[in-house]
Amino acid sequence: QVQLVESGGGLVQPGGSLRLSCAASGSIFSITVMAWFRQAPGKQRELVADITSGSTSNYADSVKGRFTISRDNAKNTVTLQMNSLKPEDTAVYYCAAQKRFSGGEYVYWGQGTQVTVSS
Repeated sequence: QVQLVESGGGLVQPGGSLRLSCAASGSIFSITVMAWFRQAPGKQRELVADITSGSTSNYADSVKGRFTISRDNAKNTVTLQMNSLKPEDTAVYYCAAQKRFSGGEYVYWGQGTQVTVSS
């Protein structure tokens, strides 16, 4: 099993920055792709960004150029640097991971951290 623990959420003004971190523990050798998802009230959960073990990353169009995902395999962490934040970025952000042979499914999830962008 794998445990994912997020940190770094909070309240920030529009145009500000936040940095989310996710620490993985447990059977980390099984982890392949890691990602950040978000879910705003009344909306479906959406993929924000993902990153492979080789650090190839992918972003949702809505965050391209503003968010950066990075991964430290030695420390078993994945980070989401969020700049130029907008009110529409307000959501609960979740760290997630795929494991080998999971067929691309995200099988491990963190508990989520709230990000609120408001003046």
